[in-house]
Amino acid sequence: MPNAAKTEKTDVVLIGAGIMSATLGALLRQLQPDWTISVFERLDAAAAESSDPWNNAGTGHSALCELNYSPQNADGSVDVSKAVDINERFQVSRQFWASAVDTGVLGDPSGFINPIPHVSFVHGADNVDYLRKRHEALSPHPLFRGMEYIDTPDEFAARLPLMAKGRDFSDPIALNWSDGGTDIDFGALTKQLLAFIGSSGGEIAFGTEVRNLDKQSDGSWNVTVRNLRTYRSRTVNAKFVFVGAGGGALPLLQKAGIKEAKGFGGFPISGQFLRSTNPELIAAHEAKVYGKAAVGAPPMSVPHLDTRVINGQKGLLFGPYAGWTPKFLKDGSNADLFKSIKPNNIASLVGVGLTELGLTKYLVEELLKSQNGKVGVLGEFLPRAQGRDWELITAGQRVQVIRRKGAGGVLEFGTAVISAQDGSIAGLLGASPGASTCVTAMLDVMQRCFPEQYTGWTPQLEQMIPSLGQKLSENQALFQEVWDWTSKSLKLDAGNAAATERAASYAQV
Repeated sequence: MPNAAKTEKTDVVLIGAGIMSATLGALLRQLQPDWTISVFERLDAAAAESSDPWNNAGTGHSALCELNYSPQNADGSVDVSKAVDINERFQVSRQFWASAVDTGVLGDPSGFINPIPHVSFVHGADNVDYLRKRHEALSPHPLFRGMEYIDTPDEFAARLPLMAKGRDFSDPIALNWSDGGTDIDFGALTKQLLAFIGSSGGEIAFGTEVRNLDKQSDGSWNVTVRNLRTYRSRTVNAKFVFVGAGGGALPLLQKAGIKEAKGFGGFPISGQFLRSTNPELIAAHEAKVYGKAAVGAPPMSVPHLDTRVINGQKGLLFGPYAGWTPKFLKDGSNADLFKSIKPNNIASLVGVGLTELGLTKYLVEELLKSQNGKVGVLGEFLPRAQGRDWELITAGQRVQVIRRKGAGGVLEFGTAVISAQDGSIAGLLGASPGASTCVTAMLDVMQRCFPEQYTGWTPQLEQMIPSLGQKLSENQALFQEVWDWTSKSLKLDAGNAAATERAASYAQV
């Protein structure tokens, strides 16, 4: 019999070619250029699942417009602590991207990030009162400086002409407007970061599926992969494995058998958007406008009308509309959910099934909506919306985290980093706003899994991210410094210029 294929050696294996793996790989490549890195992706292209620009809204979550990060308390006050935390995390990503542009790791930033105003929109007297309080709570804060409060029909129409057409302004309206927002093409960003990893000696293997993860006695992992074109398998021994496979992360972490993944389950939710096919509509709107989720609806159902910039071309989408499928990936299998059910997570899954009846009702209602029904929901934003101007597209698949809690489980709408106690393997579960806070998430992975090396990496990391270990919300001078630097390096000064020009015009009135 022929000899078994020799096991290859590498320092780091990254599973999945999305924004998370690309970010971690780019960080490690700069900090440890002597380490070998292999990226395995089952599809034939990078960023083909959740990181694809049409599979997400590209908002660049900074809590400027997302109202679910600033809930209203029972006493009527507005809690902005979550908004501040999310914005802090996004500032870290901005700094890393700006540093990467400055050092040539990334190319022209306009290929992946562009200035687009972020806007919160509400109507109805109670909601207008809430938005006024939100503005009062956020606008004095250094991270939210320049946020405007607008409640007059004339100014609304001047800023959002498409949304003003046909609107009955007897129903009170209000906006929180921030010129410092961005649109991010995470697909383009991912491809640039992977290109850097590949050009500096890393292996990027597309059409390659991870079949097994086997822990070795020395703490390393044997990763068995199969080329989906040739069906040839090989084994790669890695000192560290990161599972950044989106919805496919949970099954792989379960396959690894680490105790830290026990009790976790996943609830898959598919998404859809309406994408405009009318160039006149696309040209008439330039903002990302977020509304309020319906009472009882989950956070990921917040309606929003988004300007997109993809390959230099503007686009316009509205959504999201939720759907359901047992698949864990858009290009997955209908058996994914059922295969993820294990003895150690049954209680978590059953517990969530009993407590999340509201989510079930919401999903059923969403599934029953026709194309015209979906356009009808758009009417809240565009009173004169017409179905012929929009096409329905399927967005990325999201697997929400189900975590064990007591004798049951709890459904979480966020991200969770899971790592083995010895730091040899880690993975990221969950969904939005993961992409926008990808750098802080990967720094968390590095601190957990490379505690000794992280201390030595800190000086170089501080060059990339000057605010590392600090809160910009507590250091206004530092925030101003990094804001000016990142705006210039990322070519985002247009947003700042718009705010300055508008302020000057107001001063003349």
